[in-house]
Amino acid sequence: MIAVLGGRGKTGRAVTAALEARGVATVAIGRDEWRDLPAALAGCDAAYLIAHNMHPDEPAYVAEALAALGEAGLGRVVYHSVASPYVPGMPHHLGKAVSEDLVRRSGLAWTILQPGAYLQNLDLGGPIDVPYDPDAVFGFADLAEVAEAAAIVLTEDGHVGATYELASRSATVAGLALEAGVAVTRTDGRPDGWLGAMYAYYDQHGLPVGTRTLDALLGRTVTGPR
Repeated sequence: MIAVLGGRGKTGRAVTAALEARGVATVAIGRDEWRDLPAALAGCDAAYLIAHNMHPDEPAYVAEALAALGEAGLGRVVYHSVASPYVPGMPHHLGKAVSEDLVRRSGLAWTILQPGAYLQNLDLGGPIDVPYDPDAVFGFADLAEVAEAAAIVLTEDGHVGATYELASRSATVAGLALEAGVAVTRTDGRPDGWLGAMYAYYDQHGLPVGTRTLDALLGRTVTGPR
């Protein structure tokens, strides 16, 4: 039995589906179950740990979850982080970096997944507006492939102590738009705070992520560039 903490969001639902496709029993844990987390974890052997997007204090959330996992007797955790967690230019990523450190020092058997930006976050059904350079290079991750990788590392041997960056392909928004036959424009203006900082970082550096790790986890043979 595997608990999916944050199991009712899009990532949690995808991971649950990938596990159940392998015949693994799951428990989706959301805010309601969080009130008595050790009890919600009863009977589980491992956990996949996801914080909701832009959590205001992800290290506190992760610390509470790890304590509950220990109290419930679970020995295995896989933490859903982000590509390039330690980036001072993107302050909201730093909470993931601190949380990774907590996971590594938890005493549990751990694995950390660091997916790139989801391809599904781009609506390629029509014109695209982005508030950063559309020619910036990203390592985009397909949500279903990330979920399958999660199921693999949770159910197969050899992944304890590993940190995996995950991307399905290297591309730009402009390139994806061209493939889809839609227009892409850069919007004017930039918000304040962490969101503006993130877009400024994307302008300068994009968010590149290699693809071969995910290929290897999925057993995919690659014959050309990705």
